[in-house]
Amino acid sequence: MPTASPLLRLRPDDDVAIATRDLHRGEEFALSDSSTLVVASTVPRAHKIALRALGRGSAVRKYGQVIGVTTRDIAVGQPVHSHNLAFEPGSRDYEFGVDRPAIPTTMTGRTFDGYVRGDGRVGTRNAIGVITSVNCSASSARLIAGQFRGLGSADTEHVDGVMALTHGSGCGLVPGSEGGDTLLRTLRGYARHPNFGGLLVLGLGCEMVPVAALVEDLNLPPDTVVETLNVQDLGGIRATVRVGSERIRAMMPRVARARREPVDISHLVLGLNCGGSDGYSGISANPALGYASDLLVGAGGTSVLAETPEIFGAEHLLTRRAATPEVGQALLERLAWWQDYATAGGGTLDNNPSPGNKAGGLTTILEKSLGAVAKAGSAELRAVYRYAEQITQRGLGFMDTPGYDPVSVTGLVAGGANLICFTTGRGSVLGSKPAPTVKVATNTPMYERMHEDMDLDAGRIVDGGATVEEVGEELFELLVDVASGRRRSVSEELDLGQDEFQPWQLGAVT
Repeated sequence: MPTASPLLRLRPDDDVAIATRDLHRGEEFALSDSSTLVVASTVPRAHKIALRALGRGSAVRKYGQVIGVTTRDIAVGQPVHSHNLAFEPGSRDYEFGVDRPAIPTTMTGRTFDGYVRGDGRVGTRNAIGVITSVNCSASSARLIAGQFRGLGSADTEHVDGVMALTHGSGCGLVPGSEGGDTLLRTLRGYARHPNFGGLLVLGLGCEMVPVAALVEDLNLPPDTVVETLNVQDLGGIRATVRVGSERIRAMMPRVARARREPVDISHLVLGLNCGGSDGYSGISANPALGYASDLLVGAGGTSVLAETPEIFGAEHLLTRRAATPEVGQALLERLAWWQDYATAGGGTLDNNPSPGNKAGGLTTILEKSLGAVAKAGSAELRAVYRYAEQITQRGLGFMDTPGYDPVSVTGLVAGGANLICFTTGRGSVLGSKPAPTVKVATNTPMYERMHEDMDLDAGRIVDGGATVEEVGEELFELLVDVASGRRRSVSEELDLGQDEFQPWQLGAVT
């Protein structure tokens, strides 16, 4: 890359090329082996076209990897998609730590402007969170946070908003169960997030996950202001809203004392996510984000890949980069859990891609995953985390999350990600709080159509206007600017992120 050709072949042994524009029946193209390809029928942009004849039952390669098996004979020039390509799980050989190339270190010594907390952690924002222990206190939390929309006094100049983080659980869970522990870990992760300078933890009073459980033994820094309330103790919603609002007004001046200061780039924890992917995701936005991730990791920072169902079929590429065999095995264990989980639900991991993914040119989960792991660049994999587990190891990590975007991003933020980068081909409008989300478009037409919801256009890579490295460096600088507060992401401008707080709900509810 870059390339301006209508046909993009990613690896020399690939059986298919990606259309960089709509291809029409009868168009002719010269191939590298001096043969001619004649388009047999319309191939939409971002979809695949056969470069060689493929008999029924043949493995089809893209990215130099198998993405499926043909269900009928396919001639040169025919489109390759769901009508003639099927998922076949196959088998993969797992090697550990054999592929750990050097990554760039050109950003070593770079700084960003962050909020240094009393325990040494660094925030990219300075917000006040209203965190609920149970769904029963959700309405009260929203009413309290609503009192502070449009902050505008001297006491609020350095406060990045008051946000209610509500959810649909918190009671009826089996104590000590996987579901109960996952919810508690998520809520506690948000309570200790460095982007919060103040907290109001709000409960009903009789729930299974009590308010005290969310803050006890967290060892919060002394400069984090914490208040706890229960609706039943205060006499109902109206009284709770009055008291809760008073408590936040009282903490506001203390929270507003925080000031940004230059800190080493190594304090950035970047969550990597994608949604609404298309056939360009794995060749434009995801590789560009992977390059930006390598720049951050090479400078001592942290990036965390997620969405376990969307690495299936590409996990062998990650195990090859594992820092130790134990890290590689931990990744495979989480993937095995997911295969059992999908089977128990009457499905398979190939239920992902979504209809929108397929309309955008993706056919199987193998193809989607091979493009998705590009977000992780080339760095070695140093850690594997459970959902919402605290991110403790600098470098590239992986967090076990669902592929559902809000749930996945919630887990990353709970783990400590203070910045999120989200790539999309179909046009996701996700936001997150309290960590800002930067959204990157995989293709220029979508970016132009939804430019008010996108932060960066990576479609220039496909169009031949820029390289992966150029867009990756541009994205890195954008991430630093957003982390430093010099620029707000579009999701922040739209005040998105409260409704996208979606903890993963697991296990029995009684």
